[in-house]
Amino acid sequence: MSEVESNRSGDGAAPAARFDAVVVGAGFAGLYMLYRLRQLGLSARVYEAGSGVGGTWFWNRYPGARCDIPSMDYSYSFSPELQQEWQWTERYATQPEILRYLDHVADRFALRRDIQLRTRVTAAAFDEVADRWAIRTDDGASVSARFLIMATGCLSVAKTPDLKGIERFQGERHHTSRWPQEGVDFTGKRVGVIGTGSTGVQVIPGIAEQAARLVVFQRTPCFSVPARNAPLDPAYASSMKASYAEYRRKARETRAGIVMEVNPKSALEVSPEERERAYEARWAQGGTAFLATFSDVMRSREANETAAEFVRSRIRATVRDPAVAEALCPREYPLGTRRLCVDTRYYETFNRDNVTLVDVKASPIEEITPTGLRTRSGEHALDSLVFATGFDAMTGALTSIDLRGRGGASLKRKWAGGPRTYLGIAVAGFPNLFTVTGPGSPSVFSNAVVSIEQHVEWVADCIAYLRERGFERIEATPEAEDRWVAHVKEVADGTLYPLANSWYIGANIPGKPRVLMPYAGGVGAYRKRCEEIAAQHYEGFALSRAG
Repeated sequence: MSEVESNRSGDGAAPAARFDAVVVGAGFAGLYMLYRLRQLGLSARVYEAGSGVGGTWFWNRYPGARCDIPSMDYSYSFSPELQQEWQWTERYATQPEILRYLDHVADRFALRRDIQLRTRVTAAAFDEVADRWAIRTDDGASVSARFLIMATGCLSVAKTPDLKGIERFQGERHHTSRWPQEGVDFTGKRVGVIGTGSTGVQVIPGIAEQAARLVVFQRTPCFSVPARNAPLDPAYASSMKASYAEYRRKARETRAGIVMEVNPKSALEVSPEERERAYEARWAQGGTAFLATFSDVMRSREANETAAEFVRSRIRATVRDPAVAEALCPREYPLGTRRLCVDTRYYETFNRDNVTLVDVKASPIEEITPTGLRTRSGEHALDSLVFATGFDAMTGALTSIDLRGRGGASLKRKWAGGPRTYLGIAVAGFPNLFTVTGPGSPSVFSNAVVSIEQHVEWVADCIAYLRERGFERIEATPEAEDRWVAHVKEVADGTLYPLANSWYIGANIPGKPRVLMPYAGGVGAYRKRCEEIAAQHYEGFALSRAG
């Protein structure tokens, strides 16, 4: 039986709605979580801060925004009918198309009636007597739920740089993750873009085509590979749909949640000529499969350097000004240890007469002025500023909510030295709390939709198990959490990821602990471990009945 009722406190306060589960966030994870809770016959409420569903694809509307996972991979697999009826138009879908897809999902499965938009969850505390979560929202309401499921996304809390004078700027300011729904017209304007990560790589070419002048302020150059985007071939789409079930099965067993050809050879065991041909072939193919050109690109610094130098050679061959080309060549970190970007004519943009690259590591930003931006080497007059400065990734959306577990323990305080989870799904001391693609899971190292579906299905199966056996509470044990945190670190230390100051380790947020937050062991191995834990009656969890 599902639980939807109201309590009226003795002081005459308004009744608090009671649900079996509250879900925070209505993106890919929140929508599917609601669908699965409904299948279990449970009552649920989804809270979403935006005015529409879609999560990151609702907020990130900047020019050029698109997925860096092929469209037919970056989609739900839970409904064969949905897979067959939806028609993607491009190899890499744009933000508007992905948002249309998620709107379609919400309508097709009648999910909207249980989603409350324009509502932000501000706090939640676990009631140890009732074994329930008391949840507060920014409209002053309080609700109660047996289970609290955080589908808040890994990249949802925007990071705005703390620059002197930013409030005095008289022109337009825009952050890429809070782009106006009506769009922005840069025609004839002098525009400055701060940030050259994956978002900057997407937004810069589009702005350059509109603006009278574009100044790109780069602190750390990125490695980017061409997308080779094109309209989706109908024959290819039909072939995929005919074998979708088998394809999806294979994807779930891969390292990154995408079926790609992985070369078993080392980059160091082949001749320079063979190595060059292999990189050329992957470059022509486009996309993140470039990292799979050889088996040891992400494990061996020497092997990685062969791939990195190949990309640098392509930058030099593309950008006409040798000084600009060298400034765009990354040298301080191994290829792929910061997010590998996928672009459409990013490097070609720097051949335009109206585009200027400013190296703010050599000439730091001193302040924002009322009419522009001043670096150590001079002032740039600007009409608009665009911040492509990323996110407080993976933990920011969770620690921005006042989450309190047993004994009033604060999640933010518990994670002061770095995130600690069991499987990236649960946190010791926080019963009946689940985090979808949380830190300690493959999350951003994978096709997000594959990892989201795996977590949602695991959580739904876990809740069903508890209810069938009369358990009211489930909580990760401290010992299991400690073992998992140690395992995540051990796996990370076997890769090159810790060698880069990336958002993967929190280096983009001042004062944030340097910990590799995603699990680098791969989607397939991780899924197998989660299944084993469930099969062993949720090993590493403490389960208890009422009283």
